[in-house]
Amino acid sequence: MIHCRLGSRPSFLIATLAVLLPSLGTADNGSACRSTGEEPGCRRTFTVAVIPDSQNYLDFTHQTAQGFPFDASTILDQQIQYVADNAMGSGGSIAFLSDVGDTWQHQSLDIDPDSVAKGYSAIYNPWFSPTLAPSPLTRSVELPGAVAAYSRIAGKLTFSAVPGNHDYDAQYSDSRWPPTTDPAKVNMNDPNSVGELHIGGLTNFRDVFGMASSFFKDKRWYVSSHNGGADSAQIFWGGGYAFLHIGLEMDAPADALEWASETIARFPGLPTIVTTHDYLNTDASRTPNPIIDPKLTDPSHNDPQDVWDQFISKNDQIFMVLCGHEHGEAFRVDDNSSGHAVYQILADYQDRTQVSVERGVAQPTTLGDGWMRLMYFDMDAGVPRVHVRTYSTYYEAYSTDLPQYVSWYKTSEAPTLPDDQYLAKGDFSIDLTDFRQRFGNGM
Repeated sequence: MIHCRLGSRPSFLIATLAVLLPSLGTADNGSACRSTGEEPGCRRTFTVAVIPDSQNYLDFTHQTAQGFPFDASTILDQQIQYVADNAMGSGGSIAFLSDVGDTWQHQSLDIDPDSVAKGYSAIYNPWFSPTLAPSPLTRSVELPGAVAAYSRIAGKLTFSAVPGNHDYDAQYSDSRWPPTTDPAKVNMNDPNSVGELHIGGLTNFRDVFGMASSFFKDKRWYVSSHNGGADSAQIFWGGGYAFLHIGLEMDAPADALEWASETIARFPGLPTIVTTHDYLNTDASRTPNPIIDPKLTDPSHNDPQDVWDQFISKNDQIFMVLCGHEHGEAFRVDDNSSGHAVYQILADYQDRTQVSVERGVAQPTTLGDGWMRLMYFDMDAGVPRVHVRTYSTYYEAYSTDLPQYVSWYKTSEAPTLPDDQYLAKGDFSIDLTDFRQRFGNGM
């Protein structure tokens, strides 16, 4: 029998963890530290992997069947296979994987039924409609591509996926913001110029990553869900701690935030990570993209600042937030309402084109180049520390170890930054200074 030091945690939580921990420690987390932390060789380090916006890999126009020089989906396959090969259950250190959304690219509907019921309507948008046009290939190519990729970690790792704007059934130009037809007046940051995109419908997402999907149904580590799995909760084990992860739909409405708070209350004392698609901008502000602002088109949504004010800042167990959506990298730290630090991290590499250049694509095509985040937790240090690194499974290298990295990407992403500061955006350490005060010494 495994004996865990659970301190003063409520008896119902002890009973819950007693059921969960054996399953977390076998198929999912292998040799993870599951005892008191005092035995020789007890593991106090682990890794959280983050897959940012993979939509360009699964885009049906980026496959050989549509005339693309290679199947871009193989890059996502490489990323997920890397995670599978390095999962704790495979002898590695990865304890958890978070997909931050925009897993696939296209929609399947011109407009979703809920939008129609609310009286919204879609119009043609010359700046977006040609590239965002719904297609039957969304469901016959892109969604199966996501299933095939993530099947590589099924049964090997605890993981989460959240819906990004591209994962909704419809992403349409809202008729209340008619776009200009004059190229001279186009401003891609102004909805009164290029229109405002509205998202709706989650059938596609639920079919792949919903609560009833084969990935999550009957998994004991998948401890709660809401809205069919658009919002979900998982427990994973790492470094002598049981962690709670909350995945939230994009710009989560009030009922989703209420569910998330209730879920955290069910697992008191567990350090909690939140993943949601839209949260930080590249300047580290909590501001939405002005032309994809769900709260603007439907006030039932909360924007990123609302999510902080109403949920994250008020739940002291949350110590980290992960997100994508905005093209680039950002990091900020804020104290919550209890005076404790919350570390907020953006990573999204979908605009990177180097692989398409090397593979002979006629025009440089945004793919992402296999870049992902690996967050190395060291819970054995006097002050627990997280080393955040950026790794490409395509180039099999960290950003700081690839000589061409700055010349490939800095000009388009952060041209005014000195090289060392640009590199530091993708490779930095976080001291979790109040972690032990908040969560104790582990089990």
